Amino acid sequence: MARSPHLSARVWPWLLVAGVLATPGAALAQAAGKPVPKLALDVQTELTGLNHPWSLAFLPDNQGALITERSGNLRLWQPGKPLSEPLTGVPAVWVESQAGLWDVRLAPDFASSRRVYLSYARKDDKGEPHAELGYGTLSQDGLHLENFKTIFVETPALESGINLGGRLVFDAQGNILMSLGDNNQRSQAQEMSSLRGKVIRLTPEGGIPQDNPFVKTTGARPEIWTFGNRNPQALAINPKTGELWETEHGPRGGDEVNILKAGSNYGWPVATFGINYSGLPIPEAKGSHIDGMEDPIYYWRVSPGVSGMAFYTSDKFPQWKDLLFVGALKETTLIQLRVNDKRVLNEKRGLTDLGQRIREVQVGPDGYVYVLTDETDGKLLKLSPK
Repeated sequence: MARSPHLSARVWPWLLVAGVLATPGAALAQAAGKPVPKLALDVQTELTGLNHPWSLAFLPDNQGALITERSGNLRLWQPGKPLSEPLTGVPAVWVESQAGLWDVRLAPDFASSRRVYLSYARKDDKGEPHAELGYGTLSQDGLHLENFKTIFVETPALESGINLGGRLVFDAQGNILMSLGDNNQRSQAQEMSSLRGKVIRLTPEGGIPQDNPFVKTTGARPEIWTFGNRNPQALAINPKTGELWETEHGPRGGDEVNILKAGSNYGWPVATFGINYSGLPIPEAKGSHIDGMEDPIYYWRVSPGVSGMAFYTSDKFPQWKDLLFVGALKETTLIQLRVNDKRVLNEKRGLTDLGQRIREVQVGPDGYVYVLTDETDGKLLKLSPK
């Protein structure tokens, strides 16, 4: 699917701001002046008082869930019980703007290994901050992360605490993928010697899988799985197709949903639907569709600030079967996308009256949808259809 007819870098951003460029899928309804349908939800508040919660991982056998707080805490939540004190054994993190403790994911063999993976920002011995990935072993009582080991450190050091990515997902081979934003170093998203603006793929111990696409490419970092990604905010495997899906922040306009394919270029900053926050064009941009660069399967003219996402596969609520739920930070909403193969057929929005940034979306083992709100007084909400 093309992003739009190819326009010059000088012309197309201003058409974007003026609302001239149409958008695919449900966004056509917006372009036509029709409101996006409302998603009717029953909302139950499970937790309050979380400090900028970022991610959620459900434990097996109804043992609750692990929740990260960007401030650096990992906590255990079990329904009907008080929220745990911060788990011990978690690495100290660097908290600055978007930097801190990010994603939490259980190893595919968690039932036997009890291995928990974390992504985070941390300062090294020289005081320089880096994006990192590591794992520890969850104690039987769920209150300690033992023998934590760092398996990846992004180099060089981060320039700032913005556009950092930090999402994790395991693929069918048991390898782990991690998103790394461009850190506001736009051109580096296209430079293969840099990990800025990339999604990387590692073995569970932090090694390089030999089927990574650039293992034998001179001058390219072998960790790279995809490139040209501005600020990937979610990674999820489509359970029907096995494909890797991603949500990504555009700049001012141009948030995207992409299907990530090994070795592919997703355009940033050469191809984008967005403009600079100043209202000026992106200096490197040449249009919204560039031959040889992958188009998103869906995008928004006005950025909702997309965040976590989850495919709904439970039988609990048949009317939600095979939908994709996406959180939104800027527009403080939950987006529901009806997906058919690689097309988005329509869009609905819910939680619009909540007024809180939706950071994480997960489907629980009970079939309910759970979201985390990224606020100083963050909430864990349990959602079902009305």
